[in-house]
Amino acid sequence: MPNEPGEPGTRSKIVVIGTGYVGLPAALMWARSGHLVVGVDIRENLVKAINDRTLLVDEQELNDLLADPVVQSNISARTEPCEGDVFVIAVPTPVDAQRKVADLSYVESSIRSIAPHLKPGNLVVIESTIPPLTTRGLVAGLLEELTGLSVPEDIKLAHCPERILPGDIFREIVENDRLIGGVDETSTKAARELYSAFVTGEMVATDDVSAELAKLMENTYRDVNIALANELSLICEDAGVDAAEVIALANRHPRVSILAPGIGVGGHCIPVDPWFLKEIAPYHSRLITTARLVNDDMPSRIAAKIRRSLSDCHSRRLPRIVAFGATYKKDCEDIRESPALEIVALLERDGYDVTHVDPLVPAMAYDDLGALLTDCDLAVVLVAHRAMTDELRALEADHPATRFLYFDA
Repeated sequence: MPNEPGEPGTRSKIVVIGTGYVGLPAALMWARSGHLVVGVDIRENLVKAINDRTLLVDEQELNDLLADPVVQSNISARTEPCEGDVFVIAVPTPVDAQRKVADLSYVESSIRSIAPHLKPGNLVVIESTIPPLTTRGLVAGLLEELTGLSVPEDIKLAHCPERILPGDIFREIVENDRLIGGVDETSTKAARELYSAFVTGEMVATDDVSAELAKLMENTYRDVNIALANELSLICEDAGVDAAEVIALANRHPRVSILAPGIGVGGHCIPVDPWFLKEIAPYHSRLITTARLVNDDMPSRIAAKIRRSLSDCHSRRLPRIVAFGATYKKDCEDIRESPALEIVALLERDGYDVTHVDPLVPAMAYDDLGALLTDCDLAVVLVAHRAMTDELRALEADHPATRFLYFDA
């Protein structure tokens, strides 16, 4: 019989499908706790990096973790799954851009890949963010169909959504509370013991559907509040007043806390997860859908504002723009779903001469910030990385012919 995950004195073999932002940190933490861990990824460069002990993630804590002799003795990587005691699915779940529904093809492919290796007593955990009812529906159905085993009598199954922030992965994966959503009490108990190997936050037992919904609610709450701030900023612009000042005035009310407006919403979670709620409840998600549309429209609004700021530029040549910041948020190297990239693409489509730089993105780094401002008509700060913005503000006086626009505080 396989080991019971997390039982004292046992050493489970944990197979992690997907070694990206979510799967890799968890794999390293389980390896440090003494479990035998196999990371599985179709990307051969990631598999090679793990086996060569050279991570491709710029997280010092994770690199230090991989350098630990205990971790190195317990972790390996491969492109195909193998037998194990626990199987953790941590693959992407993007949204179909046309239909605005979840693309679960990576999850389905992962289940199909582990099915030949499953045995009675195994635990399968879904960490990927998924629409409600997916765990007990699609996942459980596929497991039973492909293995001939029963869920949860033979195979334990749980949804334990991740809660991590790129740039602060190590602290968040350890200290954040973890939802443990088993399809039955036995599955919940097994998953809880699995995560007890490294999670110091509270592990909250619930069912799989509640865990699925809670994760989606977290990011939808943030998306709706961002949309409110962005829409209020547009209203302030129409009224001819400074949005930041007016929001600061409104926030003096003891029960009001409006966010700072921005250029849109990026990253892999917030622009995606609200659509999963709309998918299952289209008639009860009108506010959620509107918020998504507001935030998705912000890059075109910002691009239009940049165009207007150049309307009186009488240079004999095409106006030259330098755009600063390409990641989806400040002081983070992640460019997934970045609205800054969309804004620059819109301006380039209009024929503007745009130089796009970001000190946190290796391919977009620069040597001399001052040199970038030479013959620059407009400097646009789309993502205000602290060090970059401080230096840029210090250079403003030296470039009186350059206009400066800051869209990110």
